[in-house]
Amino acid sequence: MRIKMELISDVIFGNGMSVPGAEDTSVLCDEQGFPYYKGSTFKGVLREETERYLEWIGDSEAKNKIEKMFGMGGNDNKTEQIYFSDFKLSPYVKEKMITEITRMENETADIAEIIKECLTNLRTFTSISKDGVAKKGSLRIARCVNKGVSFYSDIVCEQEQEQLIKDVIKTIKWIGTKRNRGFGRVKFSIEEVSE
Repeated sequence: MRIKMELISDVIFGNGMSVPGAEDTSVLCDEQGFPYYKGSTFKGVLREETERYLEWIGDSEAKNKIEKMFGMGGNDNKTEQIYFSDFKLSPYVKEKMITEITRMENETADIAEIIKECLTNLRTFTSISKDGVAKKGSLRIARCVNKGVSFYSDIVCEQEQEQLIKDVIKTIKWIGTKRNRGFGRVKFSIEEVSE
């Protein structure tokens, strides 16, 4: 199966790093500058949502299903039966962007930086005191992936697990960092992939 993740709002795929003097929260990008979302991170989100879903429908085999699909957790994942690729832009979109940027820019242009600037934006945040003034030292800058962009991941699982995964994916509405501030609204859909 192929999963499509469409960004309904700007999203922060945090990479755990900052750029001194520029970004307090950076976005995961590949060597070409294209943002992506780690499949292993999504797998953790899906595991959590699957646990909730199975509890909600009252499935008495929930614990066994979770361990069979996702493994025991920790370092012992020999039993897992579900695998994800990273969520990336389609190869077609990536190729077209590189071709167009290369055509428009000179040879010394940093194509990866241009791609990152095309697909992301910087947002600033600050804390406000009770008297309506910005608190000293509270300014933060985060890089966000622009809303409207779509990412794709391939999933490998047992055929008997496909329907459960499809049902659970429909329940996931938020991804990434700063979800409590309105970032990370997403819409998932499943695209069937022929062999």
